[in-house]
Amino acid sequence: MKHLIDPTDLTRAETDEIVALGEAMYANPAAYAETMRHKKLGTLFYEPSTRTRLSFTAAMMELGGNVLGFADATNASVAKGESVGDTARVISCFADILAIRHPLEGAPFEASMTSLVPVINAGDGSHNHPTQTLTDLITIQKELGRLDHLTVGCCGDLRYGRTVHSLIKAMARYEGVRFVLISPEELRLPEDFRREVCEKGGIACREVTSIEEAISDLDVLYMTRVQKERFPSQEEYERVKDCFVLDAAKMALAKERMAVLHPLPRVNEIAVEVDADPRAAYFRQVEYGKFVRMALITKLLEWKERDTPSQRGLFSDAALRCTNPKCITNADPRTPRRFRRQPDGTLVCACCDAKAASLK
Repeated sequence: MKHLIDPTDLTRAETDEIVALGEAMYANPAAYAETMRHKKLGTLFYEPSTRTRLSFTAAMMELGGNVLGFADATNASVAKGESVGDTARVISCFADILAIRHPLEGAPFEASMTSLVPVINAGDGSHNHPTQTLTDLITIQKELGRLDHLTVGCCGDLRYGRTVHSLIKAMARYEGVRFVLISPEELRLPEDFRREVCEKGGIACREVTSIEEAISDLDVLYMTRVQKERFPSQEEYERVKDCFVLDAAKMALAKERMAVLHPLPRVNEIAVEVDADPRAAYFRQVEYGKFVRMALITKLLEWKERDTPSQRGLFSDAALRCTNPKCITNADPRTPRRFRRQPDGTLVCACCDAKAASLK
């Protein structure tokens, strides 16, 4: 069964196919208006969401399909103690495809292990958000006309930001892509992630501590919120916060053809004055996201019989545990602990990719 749990569950060719179909749907939506007639999307949203949930709903409706599910887990059987695996198994009896968002990392993976239909990860903690990544890719393709040979600046919370992690994983597979990492010391890209994804993949990365240092070199500036709650004190947050606010003065330093993206919602990291700049693509990005989700739903149902890379090579070992306290395997003891061996021999949790450790 083909699922989308991690951006790398799609091959580069599959990713390009989805982006191309999304562009075709954007250009001529009427041609696809009845393609999902009598099909149902199940939405399992265990935490609040506006853009992602409504984007999925709109996508299925645009295709002529129907939507069922829940937007508040307190009104679902989970409030009675039902596990994620059981919920996915039950709802997959009613729907043709599922989209799940959950605060615990690895929950969509667990859902994919029990579901009878394809599962889409709509965001799990700070782990992955692959449909936001597809949204980012189609936006870059639409705005700049290519996905290779680009310099991409990622700004803000690079430590916990799942959208940044997913984007780097996906774009690392395109030739000539370089990353500039713009963040305060407290929110730098995790060393493990940088080593496993960037260094092992031979991806050029450099770190800077202000937007001004890098913006003139960028083709894409991917903004995220610098979160006050991540700092040990108000004073430290106040010291750095203005370095990571994009305004008209900073935009004056950028290339004439550059795209500013943001997964939204924004707080104050992009000044309202930037909205009128033609390089501000973040609201167009929202619209593109609906069409790429239409394409994803279509392709996953077409590819149902293909396998999913993240489900390969799994094994259970009662003597091992996941080291990530936010992983569903640690939060819910009913969740089976599954592991996989990396090419270098490292053992990692199949749910959230964190390192495994002995229970002893």
